Amino acid sequence: MKFLYHIAAAASLAMLSGCTNLDETLYDQVGSENYYNTKMDVIRATFRPFEHAFWSIGSRHVLNELTADQLITPTRDGWWYDGGKWERLHYHTWTVDDLGEAQTEWNGCYQGIMQCNLVIEDFSRFTPEKFGFTDIEFNNLKAQCRALRAWFYLRLLDAFRNVPLVTTYSDMPNEPQADPAVLFSFIENELKDCTRLLVRKDGLGTNASIQGQWTQAAAASLLVRLYLNAEVYTGSERYSDCAVVAQDILDGVYGDYRLADSWDAAFDWDNDRCDEVIFGFPASKGYTHWHYDGDTYAWTVPAKAAVFFNDTKSGVGHNTKYAASPSYDLNGELYDYELGMPVQNFRKYPGDVRMKFYRNLGNSRREGMFLFGYLEYVDPETGATKLLRAPEAPYDLYLRDAVGKFQGMAPDKWPSDKNSVLMNGDHNSGWHFVKYPFYSDDDPNQLESDYTEIRLPEIIYSLAECKMRNGDLTGAAKLLNSVRKRNYPQENHNNVLYSPEGNARFDEKEMLAEWGREFFAESRRRIDLVRFGKFNSGKWWDKNPDADNHTAIFPITRSILNSNPDLVQNPGYGR
Repeated sequence: MKFLYHIAAAASLAMLSGCTNLDETLYDQVGSENYYNTKMDVIRATFRPFEHAFWSIGSRHVLNELTADQLITPTRDGWWYDGGKWERLHYHTWTVDDLGEAQTEWNGCYQGIMQCNLVIEDFSRFTPEKFGFTDIEFNNLKAQCRALRAWFYLRLLDAFRNVPLVTTYSDMPNEPQADPAVLFSFIENELKDCTRLLVRKDGLGTNASIQGQWTQAAAASLLVRLYLNAEVYTGSERYSDCAVVAQDILDGVYGDYRLADSWDAAFDWDNDRCDEVIFGFPASKGYTHWHYDGDTYAWTVPAKAAVFFNDTKSGVGHNTKYAASPSYDLNGELYDYELGMPVQNFRKYPGDVRMKFYRNLGNSRREGMFLFGYLEYVDPETGATKLLRAPEAPYDLYLRDAVGKFQGMAPDKWPSDKNSVLMNGDHNSGWHFVKYPFYSDDDPNQLESDYTEIRLPEIIYSLAECKMRNGDLTGAAKLLNSVRKRNYPQENHNNVLYSPEGNARFDEKEMLAEWGREFFAESRRRIDLVRFGKFNSGKWWDKNPDADNHTAIFPITRSILNSNPDLVQNPGYGR
């Protein structure tokens, strides 16, 4: 893979050396061969694994969202059956032979780990003076790959639990599995050390100079993730440790961050300047933008949506892989599931600005997150207003918060076939959504959004959950309200904010529901369900509780097992 990463660290290192030029620099086609002749060669080598890491987010997204309760991939007029793979993810019926995304996640993470190991080993042979670095600069560079390696291992711990721990390039990942507690301790110690060595974000408005590299706050945020799920990973809870680190981040111990005024600022084209973003992968049109890819956010809209967005020249093809799980049955009656039904979950509190119909407003701005109902667009050749149509079928789309075969039915009609299941949908089935904006071809900031991996609300919500689990419902509610209030008009706050600042009731169920609203489609829903004990025991649309809990982690696929005889399959999957 060619190196098409924005090396923002170069700007950061220049800043540490007293330079005030904070512009990002783009580097194209830097090979992965081991060469170190100049200071910039060292920087390039450091960030080569980051491009791979950015690419690797797709498999994690599929595994964490399509196995959970909020996103679905229904079969549509024969589209999206694909041998039943999406059904197996939805129903938790995958096997060691058919879960390609698990193999991609395993391979992708270990490829990244070995790239990091190579750089870490190479740097162990250097002194800072050889290339003109200060000790602080060189320690920051070495810690970059250590933090990234910890990020990969945290993903492996989350997905598979029992994986080899490999810290040298020469060993390669052909070792027996480490106990989850050993892997947990390794990740913890690495991140603690990195919070000393990484650059600190000093001052608001300085994100652009450090976007794309790990900072003290970013490493500490991974500790928050690790501690929040410690009981799931090792059987021993660490909520008190999670709360301490989260509070330190909020208190500015690791750098200066603050919430944005709007929910979408962390996803928009200028999010590299957003002080809510703690870590993001830089992206740009003409360079890599893996979050605008099929396995992430390009396929969250109708197949012919390019004419609706007027982004036909962007190079990002659209398709209908992801939709919101439905709230209504095929009689138009609201389901009563505790889980899933994300659109209804948003509807629970009136005035939510995220519920607005997605529109490009011009001047590189958008509003709303969802697509629903008829989708009108202006034909650029005739100037006529048209309705978006289904692919390969003669009907206009009318997107519904339901799954069935509606075809060209009027909005107030419902099909006679009442079987609402994953394999019985059409192109009207399920609301679509736009997390990262799809600006038009004439917008200068099309595809300029960076991918936001960690943002400040995650830390706030993690601390809130820790307080809730410790019995401090009031403290938890106030933390959540500090984020939630930006999503509703001021005049609605009395009804939508949690008590005691408003009249809404807060409890454990609402904590999980609010994780789902704030982090809708952000590649984390599965682990939140696991942590709350709902992933296997819960029931949502077209999904009954599992017979046992073995699918809380994924299998080691047969080809991976065959490549390393020392590996032992995860419980419940046989060989």
